Amino acid sequence: QVQLVESGGGLVQAGGSLRLSCTASGRTFSSYSMGWFRQLPGKEREFVATISRSGNTAYCADSVKGRFTISRDNAKNTVYLQMDSLKFEDTAVYYCAARAGPTAQQQIHYDYWGQGTQVTVSS
Repeated sequence: QVQLVESGGGLVQAGGSLRLSCTASGRTFSSYSMGWFRQLPGKEREFVATISRSGNTAYCADSVKGRFTISRDNAKNTVYLQMDSLKFEDTAVYYCAARAGPTAQQQIHYDYWGQGTQVTVSS
């Protein structure tokens, strides 16, 4: 069992930055690929970024590529999402998720989810 807790959300002006963190319980964090997803108002949850168990492989959705960076610190059981050049359309609830396997973009492949953290970008 893995419990995930996100933090770092909040209100920011367009063009600004935020760093989300997701800390996992347990001693097997490095056994899980991690992902970030988001749910925009009135829309289905969508993929944002994912990182491999070692952190050597990572990729982001086209919509955030070049602006968002995913990273992890296995010693701290934490995965991060650095969000720069934020846009109004990045406003969403952001979720982290853990997958006992290689990286994936599809939500169905993830085993554990956090409760989400709200990010609001003002225009």
